Amino acid sequence: MDMRPEYREKSIRSYVVRAGRMTEAQRKAFEVSWPVYGLKLADGAIDTDVVFGRTGQKVLEIGFGMGTSLIEMAVASPNTDFIGVEVHPPGVGTLMNSARIEDLSNLRVYLADANDVLEECFATQSIDRLQLYFPDPWHKKKHNKRRIVKSTFVQQVRAKLRSGGILHMATDWQHYAEQMMETLSEAEGFENCAGAGQYSERPSYRPVTKFEKRGEKLGHGVWDLVFKKID
Repeated sequence: MDMRPEYREKSIRSYVVRAGRMTEAQRKAFEVSWPVYGLKLADGAIDTDVVFGRTGQKVLEIGFGMGTSLIEMAVASPNTDFIGVEVHPPGVGTLMNSARIEDLSNLRVYLADANDVLEECFATQSIDRLQLYFPDPWHKKKHNKRRIVKSTFVQQVRAKLRSGGILHMATDWQHYAEQMMETLSEAEGFENCAGAGQYSERPSYRPVTKFEKRGEKLGHGVWDLVFKKID
């Protein structure tokens, strides 16, 4: 199958496609597991209850990388349904391969741009929690405009969250954490679960990544922001 991310050109993208070399296992995952776990942007709007064949909590994660923590969450919470969005084929292949090995039925994946998926595939008030963990910080000032966390993105997320739904972000870049805090604190329709201007403790449902563990040993910080949608 064509493993290029599905997208339409927009003025500024929050990512650069780096397909990289795919292992044989990753390629095979597309052949064997895509029919089970794959969702297509081109198919348009979905009913998440129909996709999973049940009602219940729905969690969307944007930019899951190689998918290790998303797999951990899906294994730990079999009664919750997870959908991941990623633009890099190797990560999607690895995720699907792991999902097949774990025999997961509560996980699906998009190989597409997150903004397009949010806009075209999810109904209003259809998500219970949106997760954005360690997005590309675009740390050079001239590239800051590529960061996904903007007021327009936050309001796009707000429209898709159910009442009381959670927007959970995490980053290991302090400047980005500060920008996230400013953007979310000013956003209409959200309340900081930790209190105004405060970062949250890492929720128990978010696994600690190997990069996070490595960073902690080097004295690097990690900032979690947990905001609730309010009516």
